[in-house]
Amino acid sequence: MTHDLTLATDEAFFLAEGPLWDPIRSRLLWVDIPSGTVLVGTLRADSTIDIVDRVSVNETAGAVAVAQRGEWLIAGGHRLIVVDPHGGVLPLAPLVDGPRRFNDGKPDPAGRYVVGTLSLEGGSVTEKLLQVDSNGSVRVIDDDLTLSNGLAWTGDGSILYSVDTERRVVFRRGYDVATGETGSRDVFLTFDKGYPDGMTIDSEDHLWIAMWGIGEVRCYSPDGRLVEVVTVPAPHTSSVCFAGPDLATLVITTATQDLDEVQREEFPLSGRLFTIKPGVRGLPQPLWAGMSDPALFQ
Repeated sequence: MTHDLTLATDEAFFLAEGPLWDPIRSRLLWVDIPSGTVLVGTLRADSTIDIVDRVSVNETAGAVAVAQRGEWLIAGGHRLIVVDPHGGVLPLAPLVDGPRRFNDGKPDPAGRYVVGTLSLEGGSVTEKLLQVDSNGSVRVIDDDLTLSNGLAWTGDGSILYSVDTERRVVFRRGYDVATGETGSRDVFLTFDKGYPDGMTIDSEDHLWIAMWGIGEVRCYSPDGRLVEVVTVPAPHTSSVCFAGPDLATLVITTATQDLDEVQREEFPLSGRLFTIKPGVRGLPQPLWAGMSDPALFQ
């Protein structure tokens, strides 16, 4: 595509992931997973990002969500972690065990938290996609994944898209926002080059998918047609979100993880964040509904 890509940060990250626009406080959040850090930035008029704060937890941070009042929900190693607006940290009860950690997660249109897992050992371990309600109840959406990753809902909330990275597929299924129930899944997209990672959706229900390993963000129409490709000067393109008050700026995270010395020299901008104005606007990311009673999560 011909739109200009902007190098948005001076700082590079080992595994930047999960960008999120907080519409209440007009700021961008993302995580550096292995360091367990949530970063906060402001989006400047020139589409660069000014890092204004960072908060670390004592475990990995797979993703972050934000509530109306400002609480964060962080997908930690084996548990979810709540951080209040004053910096208080409340680790919740573990939800996964074994050699795995939480990975990508997002609130659904009703504010429930949907989050998946990733194996730390690889092999034949199967991963899950979970739905956590505000009352602490947990429902398993999938239990046969290779690496649970990006999530997106259509504008009306009736369809959930989810990534299984090692399988190189994007699944699609019906979604009942009122109840959280899901329909049977089918394969919406398959890939033979690169690995789908984080993704987002725009106001026309087009999916924007970060492709790990090939330095691309690909845009697909609701009928599965490839309509745009954004080339990124970092092979490990990890995730995307629409940001800014008008949701007109696409933020792209990348990583230095798994790059050897030769690749780092060839792609010196790896690990940075990039932005682009793709000519479409995103859908607002739903906020986390919070906990009806924190004791239910202990």
